[in-house]
Amino acid sequence: MKKTLMGECISEFIGSWILIFIGCGSVASLVLNGANISQWEIGIIWGLAVTMAIYVTGAVSGTHINPAVTIALMVHRDFPKKKVIPYIGAQILGCFVGAATVYFLFKNLFISFESTNNIVRASAGGLSTAGVFSTYPHAALSSIEALFVEIIITMFLVMVILAVGEAKNSNKPAANLAPVMIGLTIAIIGSSFGVLTGFAMNPARDFGPKLFAMIAGWGTDALGPNMYFWVPIVGPIIGAVLAGFVFDKGVRKYMDEEEVLETSKQDCI
Repeated sequence: MKKTLMGECISEFIGSWILIFIGCGSVASLVLNGANISQWEIGIIWGLAVTMAIYVTGAVSGTHINPAVTIALMVHRDFPKKKVIPYIGAQILGCFVGAATVYFLFKNLFISFESTNNIVRASAGGLSTAGVFSTYPHAALSSIEALFVEIIITMFLVMVILAVGEAKNSNKPAANLAPVMIGLTIAIIGSSFGVLTGFAMNPARDFGPKLFAMIAGWGTDALGPNMYFWVPIVGPIIGAVLAGFVFDKGVRKYMDEEEVLETSKQDCI
C-alpha cells in the first residue's frame, strides 16, 4: 500500500513508544529494583532502543521520533511543513503511551518503593520516582546551564544523524548500519554527559512522559524544579537547528566541492 501521512504518523507513534518502553523500562529497573546498571549500560540501552525503533519503522516514516529532528529536517532538508505538526503530535503521544506502559508493568514496584522510602509522589521528593519517566538536571546545574548542555549534546547527535544520512558522504555507513551508528552516538553521549541533564535531546521523549506522570499522581511537581520542563523542549530544538548549520556550512559544502573537482578531473581525461 502507498505510504500516507496517517501511516507515517502511526510509524512515528510506534517508534516513539519503543524508545520509551525500552529506555524508561531500564531506568525503572535501576531505580525501583536496584538493578546493577552503569551509566554506560543505561546509555547503550537507550541507544539500542533508538536503533530498534529505526529498524522497525524507518522504512515508513524515517523514524524521527524526535520533534527536534523533525524541525531540523524541515529547516535544512526540505521536510514538508504540513507534516511537522502531525509528526510531533504522534511522537508526543507515542512517548506518553510508552510511559503509561512502563508504569502499568512496574506499578506494584512503584507502590512498594514509595512505601518503603516514605515517598509522596506529589512533592519534591517524588522526583526520585518521576525520574523514571523523564529527565531532571543535576542539583549543581541551573536551568540555563542545563539548557546549554542540551543544546550542545543535541547538536552533536543531529550532526551525526545528518552525516550518516548524507548521500554525498563517502564515509557514511551502509544503509543497514546507520541506525547502529545513531544508537552508539546516543550511548556515548549518555555515558559522557548523562549525569548532567539525563541526556533528553528530544522534546517528545521528555514532555510526553512528564504529562503522563502529572496524570499518574506526581502532579505539577513532575514538571521539575523551577518549571524545568521547558529546558528539554527548547534546548534540543535549538541544538538540532544549529547542527544543520554547523554540518552544512562546516562539512557538507566541502563534500560538494570535492565532488565537483573530481568530476572536472574526469572530464579532462
